[in-house]
Amino acid sequence: MPSARLLLLYGIFSIVLIGFGIWIEIPWYLIFSINILFLLGTFIDLFYLPKRKDVICERNFPKDMERGIVYPIEVSVINKSRHPFSYLMVDGLPKTFKRVFPVKGKCQAKSTVIHTYETMAAERGKYEVGKLYVRIRSFLGLWQRQITFDMTEEVKVIPDLTETKRYLEDTQKYLLYEGTVIRKQQSGMGEFAQIRHYVVGDDPRLINWRQTAKLQEVMTNDYEPEHGKYVTILIDCGRMMGAELPKGNRLEKVLEAAMTVAAAALEKGDYVSVVAFSKEVKVFVPPGKGMNHLQTILHAVYDLQVDPVESNYAQVLSYVETHQKKRSLLLLFSDVRTFLYERNALIYLQRLRQRHLFLMIGIQDHVLQRIVQIKPTDIEKTMQKSMAQKQILFKRNEKAKWERRGMLMIEAREEKLAATAVSLYMDVLNRQLI
Repeated sequence: MPSARLLLLYGIFSIVLIGFGIWIEIPWYLIFSINILFLLGTFIDLFYLPKRKDVICERNFPKDMERGIVYPIEVSVINKSRHPFSYLMVDGLPKTFKRVFPVKGKCQAKSTVIHTYETMAAERGKYEVGKLYVRIRSFLGLWQRQITFDMTEEVKVIPDLTETKRYLEDTQKYLLYEGTVIRKQQSGMGEFAQIRHYVVGDDPRLINWRQTAKLQEVMTNDYEPEHGKYVTILIDCGRMMGAELPKGNRLEKVLEAAMTVAAAALEKGDYVSVVAFSKEVKVFVPPGKGMNHLQTILHAVYDLQVDPVESNYAQVLSYVETHQKKRSLLLLFSDVRTFLYERNALIYLQRLRQRHLFLMIGIQDHVLQRIVQIKPTDIEKTMQKSMAQKQILFKRNEKAKWERRGMLMIEAREEKLAATAVSLYMDVLNRQLI
């Protein structure tokens, strides 16, 4: 196909030729003949343009991508011909991916060029990365050839696992960095796990003086509760979980926190099961242990989406009562305010409390918190602040009623959700409540 350069040159040449023809009265047939000769002359450029079979492209695309994380994508351009060329490249990425096309480059004769571009997935789910389109042209750039490479492949966009990785790298540093106080179990209780560096908050009675003297650093004994407990993570996918946050929505943050709690429990040898629900149960992952089970959970929940319906807490609690017979920690990620209006769930919760420990964790309403902080400088702001305070007071009173029945409810800031959830799990484990 002709390039923009050829069309521009041909346009200028034609205008000049017609102008001269009118000025010196050149016959029109001669003008048309010169134009045709000019076009035929540009075909020389085709001899310097590599053939389709001489150009090969290979793309290295990851099978799994974390939401919101920038990934470098490598595309190898192989030139088997004796002629160099320049190229424009457009990759068939889904619309929800960050796009930086077209990308430009040059490839010398008998050589290979590795071109890297960056992309990012904004939404979770399973996507299809389509064909790769490349336009090549020779050094003259008059004609160009478009080549389509069929490289269709599937990619899974999973939740952001940054918090999970930070926890797995160093549990103690992760929780201390987040400002969470790690509650210690009674001295000498549980199984001896390791000797580690002493940190602020550790029990001085557990200092290992022999290792301290040997290493010239304060070392302490670390004990863990016995393993093999059951943890059931309940993930709400109802309408209220679609509330937008500065980065993503509530469901996105809940999935990230749920994966971190699952990693913490599996690392300690506990059994973890997951139930995702809205109007009905959407996903159920049976209890399993070992870090390999984390992949099973991840591939079961990575494409969960918010449903435009109210959550049916009674049904999911009945489902848990039927499928989870052993005593378990039930950790529900949901909207606390919505749950407080749920009366039908109370009957099931009272039955579940006889066998299981129920905890609920939600995300603070940052809009409500911001309105409470405003100064009542006029009537409108005064009314807004008054209504926000009324909502907070109602929530506090209702939470107190549920907590008197033994059902703990906690709200955390979105950036602290994962750390708070892991801290709750650690606290329950260390106090041997399950």
